[in-house]
Amino acid sequence: MQCFQGKSVYKGIAMGPVVVLRKNDYQVKRTRIEDAEAEAARVDVALKDSQEQLQKLYDKAVKEVGEASAAIFEVHQMMLEDEDYLEAIQSMIRTEQVNAEYAVAVTGDNFAEMFASMDDDYMKARSADIKDISERLVRNLSGQGDVDLSSIEPSVIVADDLSPSETVQMDKDKILAFVTVHGSTNSHTAILARMMNIPALIGVKMNLEELQTGMTAVVDGFGGKVTFEPDEELKAQTEARMQEEEEKLKLLQELKGKENITLDGRKINIYANIGSVGDIGYVMENDAGGIGLFRSEFLYLGRNDFPTEEEQFQAYKQAVQMMAGKKVIIRTLDIGADKQVDYFNLGNEDNPAMGYRAIRICLKQPEIFKTQLRALLRAAVYGNLSIMYPMITSTEEVKRIYEIVAEVEEELKAQEIQYKIPEQGIMIETPAAAIISDRLAEMVDFFSIGTNDLTQYTLAIDRQNEKLDEFYNPHHEALLRMIQMVVDNAHKCGKWAGICGELGADMTLTEEFVRMGLDELSVAPSMVLKLRKIVREMKVEE
Repeated sequence: MQCFQGKSVYKGIAMGPVVVLRKNDYQVKRTRIEDAEAEAARVDVALKDSQEQLQKLYDKAVKEVGEASAAIFEVHQMMLEDEDYLEAIQSMIRTEQVNAEYAVAVTGDNFAEMFASMDDDYMKARSADIKDISERLVRNLSGQGDVDLSSIEPSVIVADDLSPSETVQMDKDKILAFVTVHGSTNSHTAILARMMNIPALIGVKMNLEELQTGMTAVVDGFGGKVTFEPDEELKAQTEARMQEEEEKLKLLQELKGKENITLDGRKINIYANIGSVGDIGYVMENDAGGIGLFRSEFLYLGRNDFPTEEEQFQAYKQAVQMMAGKKVIIRTLDIGADKQVDYFNLGNEDNPAMGYRAIRICLKQPEIFKTQLRALLRAAVYGNLSIMYPMITSTEEVKRIYEIVAEVEEELKAQEIQYKIPEQGIMIETPAAAIISDRLAEMVDFFSIGTNDLTQYTLAIDRQNEKLDEFYNPHHEALLRMIQMVVDNAHKCGKWAGICGELGADMTLTEEFVRMGLDELSVAPSMVLKLRKIVREMKVEE
């Protein structure tokens, strides 16, 4: 029996046979070639094959996990069109007279190394993507094709790390759990695990050479632990816990259609966070009361140019129509920090989390902002749409936002285009906004607290830095006091306040949040019924 500790990205429990995924040990050999042009032409054919494979993976991912999670394959397609990357491959073939496989492998390693050495976490994460596309090209050049992961039996997948293409190829009904040596809570595997409700551990310090396909594993997402070859006692305990979890899920299903009301009559709204229109199915499946955070930035990611007004209008209109009168809160673009987009030309920043991002881009480049606002005001005619502005730090920013909204309104009126001014609120994710929330509450319709950023700014901790994990405390007294202050200031002005950050799904705090007077919690769709259960079984006044 071998036990290893890791970091849980989705809480659940699973037991079953292990499939150990080892990287293909195909050795790329350097070969001298005579005809450089013929070799360059081989790269073009492999590129075409790779693009087609990625398109198929994208289409599969959209169906299974929604557009937001599938966007990575669009990013990979774009990377395969990168001129610097392709020129480096072709140049190496021609100047060094080497085979295509070798040129691709070396170029891929060089580019991956360059990205990995950057300070920006987003760019570091792109290093794995470069490796993924280079390995795909090499496989196609050497006639190996894609690794077939679609035919595996129900298994616990164990790997060093998983590329997005590996993850998506798997039949999700056959995946009992993910366990990886590397990866982060923001990795593709982690995001997919949360979307698919699959127990997953990352950062598990295990030696893959000592593990064999066919072993049995118990994955405990609650305790962040994996056990290989468990004894009979642990197997029996795990089966009992899995049965228990299964029954809990069944009972949760019975809560559909019920209200989120405490035993002594306090009502709270429980909404869902989503990344795209493709995720609305999950919202409905889990009976969320509305959408508390629609991340509009996903319309901007994985492409070469800005989304048009019409594209955005259609996406927002579809979202509000599908939700049929339920509230849909759309956050204006939150680009920057860990979400970099080349065509925005934001430039390199030493500290992007505190840099040129979100509402700051909108106020400095109002034309980008106006396009989005026009689409939002037009879509508001078709349903219960609210707009939410991120990264606010001052009353001056809110005034300037309203001035731009007024300009957009005048333009639409002059063009005789149907529009509606919807409810407008702000995210409270900086200590500055929390401390002046009494003044901000007089200006806006609602507050939604972004606890991820509020925690990192309050504690002066970069939440992407693994070294600081032990210092990152989202239950810190300062943070909870700020949340209480924001709620109180909103209510004094007759406005509502909610949470849309990860803390909203922290079930150890749900009762405290209800007692604080929060009006809304917006969480991952899979958490909606779990929070409803807690709310319906508690009393505000003990």
